[in-house]
Amino acid sequence: MIESSFPLLQAGLQVQPLAVVEGPEHFKAWLVATIVKMLILFTIYLVGVALLTLAERKIAGWIQDRLGPNRVGPGGIAQPLADGLKNIMKEETYPGAAYKPLFILAPAFSFIPALMTMAVIPFGAPWYSRWGVIDMSIAPIPIGFLYILAISSLGVYGIVIAGWSSNNKYALLGGLRSSAQMISYEIAMGMATIPVLLLSGNVSLSAIVAQQTSGQWPLAWNFFGCTIAFFIFFVSAFAETNRLPFDLPEAESELIAGYHSEYSAMKFSMFFIAEYANMVTASALMATLFFGGWDIPFTLWDNNAHSLVASLATAFFFFVKILTFVFIFMWVRWTLPRFRYDQLMSLGWKFMLPLALTYIVAMAGTIVGLNFAGYARGSWVFGLALLALNILFVVVVFLIIDRGRIISPAYSRLDRRNLEKLRQAALDRTRFHPAEAGD
Repeated sequence: MIESSFPLLQAGLQVQPLAVVEGPEHFKAWLVATIVKMLILFTIYLVGVALLTLAERKIAGWIQDRLGPNRVGPGGIAQPLADGLKNIMKEETYPGAAYKPLFILAPAFSFIPALMTMAVIPFGAPWYSRWGVIDMSIAPIPIGFLYILAISSLGVYGIVIAGWSSNNKYALLGGLRSSAQMISYEIAMGMATIPVLLLSGNVSLSAIVAQQTSGQWPLAWNFFGCTIAFFIFFVSAFAETNRLPFDLPEAESELIAGYHSEYSAMKFSMFFIAEYANMVTASALMATLFFGGWDIPFTLWDNNAHSLVASLATAFFFFVKILTFVFIFMWVRWTLPRFRYDQLMSLGWKFMLPLALTYIVAMAGTIVGLNFAGYARGSWVFGLALLALNILFVVVVFLIIDRGRIISPAYSRLDRRNLEKLRQAALDRTRFHPAEAGD
């Protein structure tokens, strides 16, 4: 028996060592467990993505006070199956001037990164079996967070390649919008996670979850200690998944469906499957980084229990957290209008990036000061200090900076004084040239 533990760089935070069995028996158990986890997770993942299309339409009908799909199967439950059969049986068309190799591969380039990202996210508490510790993630690599940042950024290549290879000006504009959208939010999104890494002292997702389930402070989830970081990450996740109000690469009212205008049949559906897969992955990542991952709220037994029942119970609650965020994604889509292209660029560069930098400095200074004062991470004083700092930031950001008092990217760049000048000029034209004014 060889003992190992998560290397949490935290003062006063102890993690129970894990017993790991080495040898041929351990390798066989690891191999069988990995294959079983891959089959179960990806089966649930792919079937769930198909059912999310039905959930989207049902939620849209509920919000708009109408009926959603209700003809195919009981309550419309077979609608995803009917849509899939329709897309498989439809004839595929290829534009005459398209670059076919990349045109064919683009849908896969969009879908594969979402599946690869999900492989490193821990979806349950580790199971201490007789064959050794079995982690509830397919690939529990120690640099899981860096892996996610690297792989999730590759999804934009599928959209850009689809727009370019279609040889369609509207599709190309959609791909260019996606690349500009990525550089607008990706930097702020990565910086928003730095406070989480400062608290955990590790880039392992299992260590980040362990940091949120240990200590004496009851509000240990990073949502309470990194509220502004969660806000920035949450907004960036909408741009990451191309969901309203940031679905600029599609923008049906402007680009006739954007980057996938020339696609048909199953290749057309692959882009939507990739969108829902990215939405599930983003929801799982937000639950892991800010809401305790697989931790069951208001309980402590799951933090020290290592049985199979505990692993399944924590996996169930992690699934509930994912569904909650997925519902919020759909709710926002049918509630908010689409941002303009310049509004998204302004939001990313002029607001979210400076806010993320300021927040990193404030959090780092507070953590260093508390450590210097001798307060251990996970203690009441440490947690209260971070909670007070985040309440202050929330008041400043949402009650002072927001509402157009200092900055408001959603508003017109024309200030009120110049707008009044234009209105006065229009009135003057009507006074001296009434036939030519047009106002």
